[in-house]
Amino acid sequence: MRVYAEQLANQLEKSLSPVYLISGDEPLLLQECSDLVRKHAREQGCSDREVLDVASKRFNWQELLHSANSMSLFAERKLIELRLPDGKPGSEGSKALCEYLEIASGDDVLLIVAGKIDKQSTNSKWFKALDKAGVITQVWPVDAGKLPQWLRRRLATSNLEIDDDALQLLCDRVEGNLLAAVQEVQKLKLLVAGSRISAHDVMTAVADSARYTVFELGDKALSGNTGASLRVLHGLRSEGTEPPVVLWALTREIRALYSIMLDCEQGSNSMQAINAHRIWKSRVPLVQSALSRHDLQSISQMLEQALETDGSIKGFANGNPWDHLERLVVSLTRANA
Repeated sequence: MRVYAEQLANQLEKSLSPVYLISGDEPLLLQECSDLVRKHAREQGCSDREVLDVASKRFNWQELLHSANSMSLFAERKLIELRLPDGKPGSEGSKALCEYLEIASGDDVLLIVAGKIDKQSTNSKWFKALDKAGVITQVWPVDAGKLPQWLRRRLATSNLEIDDDALQLLCDRVEGNLLAAVQEVQKLKLLVAGSRISAHDVMTAVADSARYTVFELGDKALSGNTGASLRVLHGLRSEGTEPPVVLWALTREIRALYSIMLDCEQGSNSMQAINAHRIWKSRVPLVQSALSRHDLQSISQMLEQALETDGSIKGFANGNPWDHLERLVVSLTRANA
């Protein structure tokens, strides 16, 4: 049975299925959905929890079948949590999952937490068997167009309302990082005196956070100030900011420039393209400055640089990630030769 993420809580309130598959590549939503299943499983007597990680070198699919046949030492029921990071169990795993469903008593709960599952896999035997036996919830990233509504709902659960300009500012600060978004909502709940949030409240609340400094890096780089951009970058490094966070902020700006330029190539003028991509008014001059220095070719080259930087961070490309980030910052600040 397929259940949307926002419907999962209601489904769990009605009944606890013997099998849950939670999959996707949005960490926050994946965690929240998985936590819901864990919570309801505990409430239904699954006080014992066994974790099986497919990514572990010592993992063997027979462990899953052994879990299905073994009694819990501490509870009448148990939660078996199978972690499948790449979303693909392979032929051996597919066979084991199907066999588990055949031999499981139904008393225990199997929770599979998986990475994004591609369309081809949804037609596989193991996926269809899980769909028939239990509940499947696939979570998806919240894109820029849906982020304002998503944030409004989050704020509403904390009995908070937000002005339109404040909402746009908050979206600019957290786009692409839902974990950061939730942290900012929690911070606003503590800091705002009333129940309505203004743009001033958002700026005050995030002024001292590391993520604000990351956005400051983007602003400095768009403006073309190489020296100031590198000072911010070095400050981020000294404060312990992780390279993936810095790369995310820079890549976000570069992708936005690329999309705006594509719109211009198709006949839009620069302001029409900028407005279409909902650039915050105070940042329009920064974006215009960057557009005046670059063309599609130079921005494409920066996207390739970002890809190389990502490879160095993940360990499959040469070079120090911070050196790659420096070169990317310099490329963004300087005019296309």
